[in-house]
Amino acid sequence: MSSEYTSTGTPYGKVRWRRFAATFLGAGAVGAALVALTAQGVLAAQFSLSGIPFTVTADRLDGTGFAQFATLDHMAPGSPNEGDTGGQLVLIVSAIDQAKLTNLCQSIEMGGIVLKLTAGDEGRPVAARTLVVDSDVISGDASFEKINIGQDASTLDTVPGVRGNIGVFGQQADKVTIVNLRQHNYATTAATFSLPHLRMQFASEGC
Repeated sequence: MSSEYTSTGTPYGKVRWRRFAATFLGAGAVGAALVALTAQGVLAAQFSLSGIPFTVTADRLDGTGFAQFATLDHMAPGSPNEGDTGGQLVLIVSAIDQAKLTNLCQSIEMGGIVLKLTAGDEGRPVAARTLVVDSDVISGDASFEKINIGQDASTLDTVPGVRGNIGVFGQQADKVTIVNLRQHNYATTAATFSLPHLRMQFASEGC
Protein backbone atom coordinates (compact mmCIF):
# COMPACT_ATOMS: atom_id res chain seq x y z
CA MET A 1 0.00 0.00 0.00
CA SER A 2 1.37 3.35 -0.95
CA SER A 3 -0.15 6.40 0.69
CA GLU A 4 0.54 10.10 0.48
CA TYR A 5 -0.57 12.82 2.83
CA THR A 6 -2.28 16.11 2.20
CA SER A 7 -1.14 19.32 3.85
CA THR A 8 -3.64 18.62 6.64
CA GLY A 9 -2.12 15.24 7.38
CA THR A 10 -4.90 13.22 5.76
CA PRO A 11 -3.58 10.24 3.79
CA TYR A 12 -4.83 9.67 0.29
CA GLY A 13 -4.00 7.56 -2.70
CA LYS A 14 -5.15 4.77 -4.97
CA VAL A 15 -5.21 1.43 -3.20
CA ARG A 16 -4.83 -1.94 -4.94
CA TRP A 17 -6.02 -4.24 -2.22
CA ARG A 18 -4.86 -7.54 -3.76
CA ARG A 19 -1.26 -6.38 -3.33
CA PHE A 20 -2.04 -4.92 0.07
CA ALA A 21 -3.69 -8.17 1.24
CA ALA A 22 -0.39 -9.99 0.82
CA THR A 23 1.07 -7.87 3.62
CA PHE A 24 -1.55 -9.11 6.09
CA LEU A 25 0.05 -12.55 6.27
CA GLY A 26 3.79 -12.43 5.62
CA ALA A 27 5.26 -15.36 3.73
CA GLY A 28 7.21 -16.61 6.74
CA ALA A 29 4.12 -16.69 8.97
CA VAL A 30 1.38 -17.93 6.65
CA GLY A 31 1.24 -21.46 8.03
CA ALA A 32 1.17 -20.45 11.69
CA ALA A 33 -1.29 -17.62 11.05
CA LEU A 34 -3.73 -19.88 9.20
CA VAL A 35 -3.63 -22.40 12.03
CA ALA A 36 -4.35 -19.64 14.52
CA LEU A 37 -7.19 -18.26 12.43
CA THR A 38 -8.76 -21.69 12.10
CA ALA A 39 -8.45 -22.51 15.78
CA GLN A 40 -9.62 -19.19 17.19
CA GLY A 41 -12.01 -17.85 14.59
CA VAL A 42 -12.77 -14.17 13.99
CA LEU A 43 -15.87 -12.04 13.70
CA ALA A 44 -16.26 -12.08 9.94
CA ALA A 45 -18.81 -14.11 8.00
CA GLN A 46 -21.01 -15.77 10.61
CA PHE A 47 -22.13 -18.52 8.24
CA SER A 48 -20.70 -21.10 5.86
CA LEU A 49 -19.83 -19.47 2.55
CA SER A 50 -21.40 -20.65 -0.70
CA GLY A 51 -18.06 -20.07 -2.39
CA ILE A 52 -19.75 -18.08 -5.16
CA PRO A 53 -18.20 -14.59 -5.40
CA PHE A 54 -20.15 -11.44 -6.22
CA THR A 55 -19.15 -8.01 -7.46
CA VAL A 56 -20.02 -4.79 -5.65
CA THR A 57 -19.39 -1.32 -7.02
CA ALA A 58 -20.25 2.17 -5.79
CA ASP A 59 -19.48 5.64 -7.05
CA ARG A 60 -18.52 6.59 -3.51
CA LEU A 61 -18.27 5.07 -0.05
CA ASP A 62 -18.11 7.25 3.05
CA GLY A 63 -17.48 5.52 6.35
CA THR A 64 -16.98 6.42 10.00
CA GLY A 65 -15.08 3.86 12.04
CA PHE A 66 -13.02 1.59 9.78
CA ALA A 67 -11.12 -1.64 10.51
CA GLN A 68 -9.42 -4.20 8.28
CA PHE A 69 -7.61 -7.51 8.77
CA ALA A 70 -7.25 -10.97 7.23
CA THR A 71 -9.39 -14.01 8.01
CA LEU A 72 -9.88 -17.62 6.99
CA ASP A 73 -13.47 -18.34 5.92
CA HIS A 74 -15.03 -21.73 5.26
CA MET A 75 -17.51 -23.07 2.73
CA ALA A 76 -20.22 -25.56 3.67
CA PRO A 77 -18.77 -29.09 3.96
CA GLY A 78 -18.79 -30.84 0.59
CA SER A 79 -19.53 -27.63 -1.36
CA PRO A 80 -19.25 -28.17 -5.12
CA ASN A 81 -17.58 -24.74 -5.33
CA GLU A 82 -14.52 -25.54 -3.25
CA GLY A 83 -12.32 -26.48 -6.24
CA ASP A 84 -8.73 -26.84 -5.05
CA THR A 85 -9.25 -24.59 -2.00
CA GLY A 86 -10.26 -27.36 0.38
CA GLY A 87 -13.29 -25.24 1.19
CA GLN A 88 -11.16 -22.50 2.79
CA LEU A 89 -10.58 -18.93 1.60
CA VAL A 90 -8.10 -16.38 2.94
CA LEU A 91 -9.98 -13.09 2.67
CA ILE A 92 -9.77 -9.43 3.63
CA VAL A 93 -12.28 -8.36 6.28
CA SER A 94 -13.29 -4.70 5.87
CA ALA A 95 -15.57 -3.36 8.60
CA ILE A 96 -17.23 0.06 8.86
CA ASP A 97 -19.26 1.22 11.84
CA GLN A 98 -21.43 3.65 9.81
CA ALA A 99 -21.31 3.53 6.01
CA LYS A 100 -22.97 5.34 3.13
CA LEU A 101 -22.66 4.14 -0.47
CA THR A 102 -23.72 6.17 -3.50
CA ASN A 103 -25.00 4.31 -6.58
CA LEU A 104 -24.50 0.82 -5.21
CA CYS A 105 -24.48 -2.10 -7.66
CA GLN A 106 -24.20 -5.81 -6.80
CA SER A 107 -24.09 -8.61 -9.35
CA ILE A 108 -23.83 -12.39 -9.14
CA GLU A 109 -23.21 -14.68 -12.11
CA MET A 110 -25.58 -17.64 -12.00
CA GLY A 111 -24.94 -20.12 -14.79
CA GLY A 112 -25.02 -17.81 -17.80
CA ILE A 113 -27.35 -15.20 -16.31
CA VAL A 114 -26.60 -12.34 -13.92
CA LEU A 115 -28.67 -11.39 -10.87
CA LYS A 116 -28.20 -7.64 -10.49
CA LEU A 117 -29.17 -5.31 -7.63
CA THR A 118 -28.94 -1.52 -7.64
CA ALA A 119 -29.81 1.05 -4.97
CA GLY A 120 -28.78 4.36 -3.48
CA ASP A 121 -29.22 6.77 -6.38
CA GLU A 122 -31.06 10.09 -6.78
CA GLY A 123 -29.36 11.65 -3.76
CA ARG A 124 -30.36 8.90 -1.32
CA PRO A 125 -27.32 6.71 -0.61
CA VAL A 126 -27.44 3.21 0.83
CA ALA A 127 -26.84 3.29 4.60
CA ALA A 128 -25.46 0.50 6.78
CA ARG A 129 -24.45 -0.02 10.41
CA THR A 130 -21.69 -2.45 11.39
CA LEU A 131 -21.05 -3.33 7.76
CA VAL A 132 -18.60 -6.25 7.42
CA VAL A 133 -17.42 -7.41 3.99
CA ASP A 134 -15.18 -10.40 3.19
CA SER A 135 -13.28 -9.85 -0.08
CA ASP A 136 -10.29 -11.08 -2.02
CA VAL A 137 -9.94 -7.96 -4.20
CA ILE A 138 -10.84 -4.32 -3.46
CA SER A 139 -9.89 -1.32 -5.60
CA GLY A 140 -10.61 2.39 -5.74
CA ASP A 141 -9.25 5.81 -4.83
CA ALA A 142 -9.09 5.78 -1.04
CA SER A 143 -8.42 8.34 1.66
CA PHE A 144 -8.28 7.87 5.43
CA GLU A 145 -8.33 10.07 8.51
CA LYS A 146 -6.26 9.15 11.59
CA ILE A 147 -5.13 5.78 10.27
CA ASN A 148 -3.08 3.17 12.16
CA ILE A 149 -1.32 0.67 9.89
CA GLY A 150 0.18 -2.49 11.37
CA GLN A 151 -1.94 -2.55 14.52
CA ASP A 152 -2.54 -5.99 16.04
CA ALA A 153 -5.94 -7.10 14.76
CA SER A 154 -7.03 -8.22 18.25
CA THR A 155 -6.81 -4.63 19.49
CA LEU A 156 -8.91 -2.93 16.79
CA ASP A 157 -11.68 -0.84 18.36
CA THR A 158 -13.15 1.50 15.73
CA VAL A 159 -15.99 -0.92 14.90
CA PRO A 160 -17.55 -2.25 18.11
CA GLY A 161 -17.44 -6.05 18.31
CA VAL A 162 -15.31 -6.52 15.18
CA ARG A 163 -11.73 -7.63 15.77
CA GLY A 164 -9.27 -10.14 14.35
CA ASN A 165 -6.94 -12.58 16.11
CA ILE A 166 -3.86 -11.73 18.10
CA GLY A 167 -0.74 -11.54 15.98
CA VAL A 168 -2.65 -10.79 12.75
CA PHE A 169 -1.77 -7.61 10.81
CA GLY A 170 -4.55 -5.04 10.96
CA GLN A 171 -5.30 -1.41 10.32
CA GLN A 172 -7.97 1.02 11.43
CA ALA A 173 -9.00 4.63 10.81
CA ASP A 174 -11.50 7.13 12.16
CA LYS A 175 -12.87 7.78 8.65
CA VAL A 176 -12.56 6.28 5.17
CA THR A 177 -13.65 7.50 1.75
CA ILE A 178 -13.33 5.39 -1.40
CA VAL A 179 -14.24 6.77 -4.82
CA ASN A 180 -14.97 4.35 -7.67
CA LEU A 181 -15.15 1.43 -5.27
CA ARG A 182 -15.01 -2.09 -6.71
CA GLN A 183 -15.03 -5.27 -4.62
CA HIS A 184 -14.88 -8.99 -5.36
CA ASN A 185 -16.73 -10.36 -2.32
CA TYR A 186 -17.70 -13.66 -0.77
CA ALA A 187 -19.79 -12.42 2.15
CA THR A 188 -21.45 -9.33 3.58
CA THR A 189 -23.09 -8.84 6.96
CA ALA A 190 -24.61 -5.73 8.55
CA ALA A 191 -26.52 -4.85 11.70
CA THR A 192 -28.83 -2.68 9.57
CA PHE A 193 -28.95 -2.16 5.80
CA SER A 194 -31.14 0.52 4.16
CA LEU A 195 -31.41 0.39 0.35
CA PRO A 196 -33.38 3.33 -1.15
CA HIS A 197 -34.68 2.76 -4.70
CA LEU A 198 -33.84 -0.93 -4.57
CA ARG A 199 -34.06 -2.70 -7.92
CA MET A 200 -33.31 -6.39 -8.41
CA GLN A 201 -33.47 -8.13 -11.76
CA PHE A 202 -31.83 -10.66 -14.07
CA ALA A 203 -29.53 -8.97 -16.57
CA SER A 204 -27.11 -9.80 -19.35
CA GLU A 205 -24.23 -7.86 -17.77
CA GLY A 206 -22.93 -7.40 -14.26
CA CYS A 207 -21.69 -4.31 -12.42
